[in-house]
Amino acid sequence: MPEIEPFRGILYDTAKVEASKVLAPPYDVIDDAGRAALESMDPHNCVRLILPQGEGDAKYGAANQTLNAWLADGALIRDTRPAIYRYHQVFTVDALGGRSFTRRGFVAAVRLHSFDEGVILPHERTLAGPKVDRLKLMEATSAHFSQIFTLYSDPSKATDDLFRKVESTTPDVDGVTDDGTRHRVWRVPDRELIGKLQRLMGQMKLYIADGHHRYETMLALRESFRKRVGGELSFRSSAKYGTLFCANMDDAGLVVLPTHRLVHDLASFDFAVVREKASRWFEIIEIPGAAGDATRLATEIHDRSEVSPTFAAIVPGSDSAWLMTLRGSANLAAEGLSGSRALLDLDITLLHALVLERVLGIDRKAQEAKTNIHYIRDTPSALQRTAAGEGQVCFILEPTRLKQIRAVADAHEFMPQKSTYFYPKIASGVVFNRIDPNEDL
Repeated sequence: MPEIEPFRGILYDTAKVEASKVLAPPYDVIDDAGRAALESMDPHNCVRLILPQGEGDAKYGAANQTLNAWLADGALIRDTRPAIYRYHQVFTVDALGGRSFTRRGFVAAVRLHSFDEGVILPHERTLAGPKVDRLKLMEATSAHFSQIFTLYSDPSKATDDLFRKVESTTPDVDGVTDDGTRHRVWRVPDRELIGKLQRLMGQMKLYIADGHHRYETMLALRESFRKRVGGELSFRSSAKYGTLFCANMDDAGLVVLPTHRLVHDLASFDFAVVREKASRWFEIIEIPGAAGDATRLATEIHDRSEVSPTFAAIVPGSDSAWLMTLRGSANLAAEGLSGSRALLDLDITLLHALVLERVLGIDRKAQEAKTNIHYIRDTPSALQRTAAGEGQVCFILEPTRLKQIRAVADAHEFMPQKSTYFYPKIASGVVFNRIDPNEDL
């Protein structure tokens, strides 16, 4: 079961810098223009650490120099006492009618486990490229700059109740990122509270919601440190722990949004043929006028998904949407689809395995390389881009449910990439952790 520990976090001194000007999104959603904009906000914006400038591998050393310089000038301060860090994200979701949410969790050092140990479980496969880049950065800086987003199940809310008194005080970090999300962080060095949290978390499993690449990179960093010291690390070496954000999946503040698939540039495409071939597995119903109405389309998909896995297809030049619902008579095993019931009950699994691969000929390698697929997280944008002719067909999906994610992970299966979109992302810069293989927690 998970072993959580307090650690001596590195936080911005908000008496010297404004939190809103130094926080940043995760590295993998920042383009060149976004990096330039973040750099211009404040010389200490953490984008200079998570996406350092420079040629080749020299940029990783530059990030380490920057980190040390900020520690020296006091913009960053390492805590003298180990702590757990309570973290709130306050945000609104336009796709849900502008409703406001607060996602609650805590940041802790968590002992790293390989996935086959069944303590910390993934639900998506990872690619090699991002892991190589992040490992070089972690090796050069000996630091974790952002957290892995994990979930645990606590229907009683006992873990959240521990922090009620803390949450009534002024946070140590309070800033707003460009997406409008407010990030609030409290230091919690209270050993009694931490002990209670450790006992509660010792009964849980952790499920990775976001950050699969970085988690595997933390495992690789542990092995790198083992080689560096020329022997086994001590049992409580900080190199044996990852810095994780842990959130209760039974909290109402968790929001999962869908990621749609816009298919483009296939050499041969005829939507009538696609429908004919897909009808072998799916009942297909045309809904006139739904292609331009995101709310109506979401409702139509949701209502049919209550009966059987369902997604929709829209094409340029038509105001109709075609609902594709798995037939009760479909024999997936006879079709060669393997996997648990948890995996085969997912609309995203059926879309990828049957429609993208078999009907359209987009194999897994092409899906991972995004050769013929744009992944779009905003439903109105997906509808607008399809209507504008940016693709040949767009598949609109429901959000993956938390219980589905848990079931797939418990079955040790993997969803297709970009099956889940937890909104918003965990900000970079809320708390850093310096890793020293010779330093015990």
